[in-house]
Amino acid sequence: MRRWLVLALVIALPAMAVSANDEKGDEKAAPAFSLKDTNGKVHKSDDFKDKTLVIEWTEPGCPYIVRHAAKKTLNSIANDYRDKGVVVIGICTSSKTDTAKMAAFMKEHKINYPVLMDLDGSVGRSYGATNTPHMFIIHRGKLVYQGAIDNDRSMRKPDSVSYIRQALDELIEGKSISTPKTKPYG
Repeated sequence: MRRWLVLALVIALPAMAVSANDEKGDEKAAPAFSLKDTNGKVHKSDDFKDKTLVIEWTEPGCPYIVRHAAKKTLNSIANDYRDKGVVVIGICTSSKTDTAKMAAFMKEHKINYPVLMDLDGSVGRSYGATNTPHMFIIHRGKLVYQGAIDNDRSMRKPDSVSYIRQALDELIEGKSISTPKTKPYG
């Protein structure tokens, strides 16, 4: 009986540790990428190795993307954190959107950060991006946050929490991210 208990613990403890690490959102190396933006300029993940990179998976046909663009959510984050070593980019992996359509959307909404075109979807798959918006934060080459922009799917909560701002503030203060993973909506 005792052998079975020991054997069960030997098998179960590593599995429990992996599960606990997944829930904590332990940092892992961010997948590399090299993509062109809507102006044809190539951006590589290595270009941001000394920065904190916020990535928004985007698509102009998504009502959540349209609402956040109209509200200037990511423009505001890009402006507020630029001098703190933070760079915001978008990545469009949609088969419904070509470069011209994305550029028109950016112009219409005065988006002030580059949007990269992942035309074959390979970068989206490597990150596990499932929704638009699906947010990722990379700090020193490590994926430190993934999930929703905020906790306000309806964009009507007066006391909504911006998971992106919260994570960036914690990184800037030298703290661990208290909420490293949330469920993206969209």
